[in-house]
Amino acid sequence: MSLTRRDFIKVLGAGSAAGLISGCGSDASAKLASQDNMYEVPKTGNARILHITDTHGNLLPNYFREPNVNLGFGPTYGQLPHVVGNNLLKQIGVKPGSPEAYAFTYNNFEDLAAKYGKTGGFGQIKTVLESLRESAGGVQNTLTLDGGDTWQGSGTSLWTRGADMVEACNMLGVDVMVGHWEFTYKEAETLKNVGFFKGDFLGQNVRILEDALMGGEYATMTEKYDGNGLYSEDDAMPFKPYVIKNVGGHRIAVIGQAFPRTSNANPQKYFFPDWSFGLREDEMQELVTDIRENEKPDAVIVISHNGMDVDIKMASRVVGIDAFFGGHTHDGMPKPVEVKNAGGVTVVTNAGCSGKYIGVMDLNIVDHKVTGYEYKMLPILTDFIKPDAAMVSFISKMRNTKYDENVVEARSAAMSNNVDRLGKTYDEILTEKLCSTNQTLYRRGNFMGTWDQVLVNSLREEHDADFAMSAGVRWGTSVPAGHDVTMEDLMTNTSMTYGETYVSELKGAQLKEILEGIAENLFVQDPYLQSGGDMVRMGGMDYTIDPAATLGNRISEMKDDEGTTIDPNKSYKVSGWAQVGSVGNGRLMWDVAADYLRKQGTLDLKKVNHPTIKGVKTNPGIENYAGKLI
Repeated sequence: MSLTRRDFIKVLGAGSAAGLISGCGSDASAKLASQDNMYEVPKTGNARILHITDTHGNLLPNYFREPNVNLGFGPTYGQLPHVVGNNLLKQIGVKPGSPEAYAFTYNNFEDLAAKYGKTGGFGQIKTVLESLRESAGGVQNTLTLDGGDTWQGSGTSLWTRGADMVEACNMLGVDVMVGHWEFTYKEAETLKNVGFFKGDFLGQNVRILEDALMGGEYATMTEKYDGNGLYSEDDAMPFKPYVIKNVGGHRIAVIGQAFPRTSNANPQKYFFPDWSFGLREDEMQELVTDIRENEKPDAVIVISHNGMDVDIKMASRVVGIDAFFGGHTHDGMPKPVEVKNAGGVTVVTNAGCSGKYIGVMDLNIVDHKVTGYEYKMLPILTDFIKPDAAMVSFISKMRNTKYDENVVEARSAAMSNNVDRLGKTYDEILTEKLCSTNQTLYRRGNFMGTWDQVLVNSLREEHDADFAMSAGVRWGTSVPAGHDVTMEDLMTNTSMTYGETYVSELKGAQLKEILEGIAENLFVQDPYLQSGGDMVRMGGMDYTIDPAATLGNRISEMKDDEGTTIDPNKSYKVSGWAQVGSVGNGRLMWDVAADYLRKQGTLDLKKVNHPTIKGVKTNPGIENYAGKLI
């Protein structure tokens, strides 16, 4: 929307007064002249809920390309979040080329990235949160929720074992959070971080295993962390299931739901051997009923790491919840989904990832119940926002920390500390230019991304493997075509506590079995049985997939890069990383990929192993697919 000079001066004045508009030169001001100030959000209700999720350790502004493949089948066909690109723009009424189009879709990513710049950044998030609190009449009228996957996903979060993110969230003023990757540090490290966190860390669906309670070692450990990790021994609950918060004079019950499949998706025995996770729908209903009857709250909300489709199903079955504020599946939801159930309607949202958005929901509470709401998803466009000075100072000081022998990077003692990084500051390590790129590097999408191709190429080269596998995780920032690729970019796509690589021998039949099992986790139509991630990335192999088929019948036409059919009885060398059940003896993924990229000069991927997909040509969850559709 073009502004008149009077409108522009009005917006500029309002934004400057709120500390929102960047003063770093004329470029940001010129960009601002082309649009309304989206960060001025007058309160419409009497309790404001602010929501971030899945920031994955990204304290600094970054690029994140939204998916062009996010398929839905059965009841999720054509339903948010399984709508992409132009179909999504039409559904939400957003003009192509606008800041919102850049934020919510992959469309024209390179051009719009050049026009609107990076997104996110904790300095910018802090500024916007403070403005949203001020426009709500003060912090006492707001509640700030974090949906988890916050303490992991960057070099600095790995090297500080999540402590940098805990301090940053304290500075943001996060009131309540839940976890998933937070549990992939050692239990003692997680409990130390929970104790350091100034808000409430919740987990109604996390339990202490019976064996852990039988002995005294677990209880002794929790005593070192002020009892964190042993909320209720009788109920075997390590964390509080809910908390009551006073927001604008209204009592709001917040229930915390951790990722229910943490024990399956991550290495339990290495990091959290004493805890179990589950969906626990029945316990959720019992808890909501108990809260309603005994606490008499004005509203009940859930901060969840279930994933969007799981939240929608749970909202349809559990009565008494006013809203889900979700995470895990990285869905930037420009509008909420209203789900009908036996008790009325529950609103379900999700706030994307990488610090790219802040969700703002104003609840209207009358006579101790929610009578309405207004919701906005605010993209955090870095160039339009003046960063908070204290947050910038903290990040700068933290990044000037020197990497020393106390840093732990891996489960393997042989690789837990890298001598080549000793004595360098985190910033010096992360700002190293590895190469430049001719293609946009991205990860998000159901089947393959260019970042994933980099990883599998480097794995095959490192281990002289026929094929390589890389987990279909959804975290990882993007690099637009023509940009330099830095160590920071690489580590935002690989940093984890179990990044060891490996090589093994697998028969062709075993490879098909692996692909079939992962496809079942992804495309089974019952959301409660889905893992919430994307398809494993296969390097050196092409295949055909029919997502709507049944288990054992989805994968066919498996061929190597030369077009030779995979022999089910032949053994192949297969490399990979991030093993859950064992520890690989190969170098860490980021070091393997860094060496590969350093040799490129300018990265130019000649082939990307996009699988052929059956039966999705008219599905609104796929657009401009680089592979073949049949």
